[in-house]
Amino acid sequence: MRALLTPKPTLSFSSNQINSRNPNPSRTWTSLHFLNRDRRHRLVGQSDIRNPSLCSTYRNSKLPKPNQTVLEAQARVCTGPRQTRPLSEEQTFKVLDTILRSVRGELKDEEQVLKALLGAFFAGMTIRADAFPKATQWSEEERCAMKKFWPLLVRALPPDVIFIADPEGSIMGLGRAVGPQFVGNGTSEIRLVGALREILAGGHLGYEEIQGVLKEVLTLKLEDGKSNERMNRETDRELKAYCLAFDDELGPAPVADVGSLTHYGEPYDGNTRYFRSTLFVVAVRSCYGESSLLHGVEWMPPKGGVTEEQMLKFMGAKTNLSLHQGKELIEAEEVGFAYISKREARSSLYSLIGLREQIKKRPSLETTEKVQQFIRAKGRESIGTGFYHEGYEEPLLMLMKRRGVHSGLVVKGEEGALSMTTRLRSASTSKGLPVNHCSGFRSVGMESACEVDGVSRPSFRLEVSKNIELGLAALQGEKGPAYDRIVLNAGIVDHLLGCDGAEDVP
Repeated sequence: MRALLTPKPTLSFSSNQINSRNPNPSRTWTSLHFLNRDRRHRLVGQSDIRNPSLCSTYRNSKLPKPNQTVLEAQARVCTGPRQTRPLSEEQTFKVLDTILRSVRGELKDEEQVLKALLGAFFAGMTIRADAFPKATQWSEEERCAMKKFWPLLVRALPPDVIFIADPEGSIMGLGRAVGPQFVGNGTSEIRLVGALREILAGGHLGYEEIQGVLKEVLTLKLEDGKSNERMNRETDRELKAYCLAFDDELGPAPVADVGSLTHYGEPYDGNTRYFRSTLFVVAVRSCYGESSLLHGVEWMPPKGGVTEEQMLKFMGAKTNLSLHQGKELIEAEEVGFAYISKREARSSLYSLIGLREQIKKRPSLETTEKVQQFIRAKGRESIGTGFYHEGYEEPLLMLMKRRGVHSGLVVKGEEGALSMTTRLRSASTSKGLPVNHCSGFRSVGMESACEVDGVSRPSFRLEVSKNIELGLAALQGEKGPAYDRIVLNAGIVDHLLGCDGAEDVP
């Protein structure tokens, strides 16, 4: 660790390394060099490199952008039973008028309301109508606007959207026969319609039913019910189904010949305000023999913030490693960690990014994609992840136990990241549990860490180049908040997960 946190020559990943964890020479695919203060940083990559400093430029330009009017309305109405905010009459009129003009073909390009957004909006409204408490059901203003627009909408909307808007014919009045009679076309659609009826009524699905529906959704490229299921607050069996559904997509996971492997599950949609330290934390931990696996994506809605993949690409590292290439990096003595993109590990789920942007709110997959084991280890395995919103601490720990790892850690971090912060602040500034609250388990026992006061960094708008600048400066020994956070988070993870590699560091 001292080698990384002093001005002396620091870390070098070359194109060929001798792997002392595995005595056979192996080729590594990361070519990132951190040099000393007397020389400039040298960043050498073997892949095609985009070099923007703004994380927004990593969004795939081929993805159609959602209609902003309906998307913002979706963000208000498609949330939990206590958090949903009804629309005003003016807002509802604007949204419904936008939808009507779109389905009539009067709006084009970015103004068009795509079907995924239509389905998500009406599904959210349907669940609110009957399954939510009175305070977050439809307001009188919403009812008034819908009463005026629905006779026009029912003539223009396709039958599947009418079904989602009024599945039992009990909400809208006109067109009440469409929803109850709608069954879909073909076996796949029939199964999905049955599952949607249950979700739209505020119900839940079984483990096998969820796994089957997920695969049908990917086949048909539908996402209408995925965010709306979260409105009903997922059950443990639903979360387990989402978490494990695609474990066999590429066959059995490769097994790395290492004594310890920590899986880091950071939010895939990145950071927009606070320093993202995990990439630098795993670099520190690798220096004393603690292997780590990072996973994520280049860009993900709704935040579209700074991610590990953006930073690695910016610095010239290759980010399209296969699972077997990642395994070799983890085993390599001079590396000891790897980054795996969801694009390579779960291409089917990666293909849903465009649809996830259309539905605005985070789907159930946002929780479960953080608890993955794309590569296994012969030794002990641990999983660490972050959360922010109330109610997800215990479900995340449950998923880690279901994975069968030796230890697990969840942290309430800024922006939901797995990152302890270093400046004290009042616990009242954070809803629910304070920032820096952590809990977890080792082996079969559950041990909750002592609660501590929440701490924070001053808020700022974070971009890719700034995050890298802070992290590299810290790795070269520059003292400051980023340095403190990297050391703190490396030590916290080691202590709580029972990793002892740092004990040998002088």
